[in-house]
Amino acid sequence: MSLAGKVAIITGGATGIGFGIAEVLAEKGVRLVLGQPHPELAERAADRLKQTEVLPLKIDIRDPLQAAQLVEATIHRFGKVDILVNNASITGLPAIAPILECEPATVDEIVDVNLKGTFYCSQHVARHMVSRGGGGSIVNITSVGAYAAQEFASLYCATKAAQAALAQAMALELACHNIRVNCVAPGDINTEASTRITEDKRRIGASDRYVRVTPLGRRGSPSDIGHAVAYLVSDGAAFVTGATLIVDGGFLSY
Repeated sequence: MSLAGKVAIITGGATGIGFGIAEVLAEKGVRLVLGQPHPELAERAADRLKQTEVLPLKIDIRDPLQAAQLVEATIHRFGKVDILVNNASITGLPAIAPILECEPATVDEIVDVNLKGTFYCSQHVARHMVSRGGGGSIVNITSVGAYAAQEFASLYCATKAAQAALAQAMALELACHNIRVNCVAPGDINTEASTRITEDKRRIGASDRYVRVTPLGRRGSPSDIGHAVAYLVSDGAAFVTGATLIVDGGFLSY
């Protein structure tokens, strides 16, 4: 399942789950492009990934022109794109949006980043993959929220379900080009954005009636998601497309 020499774009790859994915892929010899709205975070992350070549780039994935420029910059530096990981999302406290109070600007931000940004980046990467003769892998980082509703997160859950549906439809359409499209759905992962999410929700009135526990008895780590992504983009998953790999420690088992 060697990935050495592959080139991967990871949106939101400088923090949280995205950085965990970057670390795992870097260990496997993948050259990385970390797309991040705050360039200083991308540069700091690149400095930490000493074992591979890393290109940090500023990107607002809500803008289709910037999504195209992200792909162009990757090709200019590395000559190709083999892997796209659509990790960037509005999540954690910024994704808390009670339906009775949610403002149009919040609706636009969550949908524009989580769904439109995923589509734009996938579209431009897929065009490149097709133009070079096909082949490649795209992975969307969704959430167990696509399958189990979360209080005060209706938009977040809806966009995560949409990412999974988008991956299935793209997998169907791009299969003839040997481009595989899959998802990883994380459960409770210990990141800076999610450290106090339960307390934050409780503070604004969440009931806690729908809080679940993880049967394996721990929170997941970003590297748990990184290893799942590494599998899906490897030749070991050559017959896997349109699928969602749930990495939740059993969270959805009951």
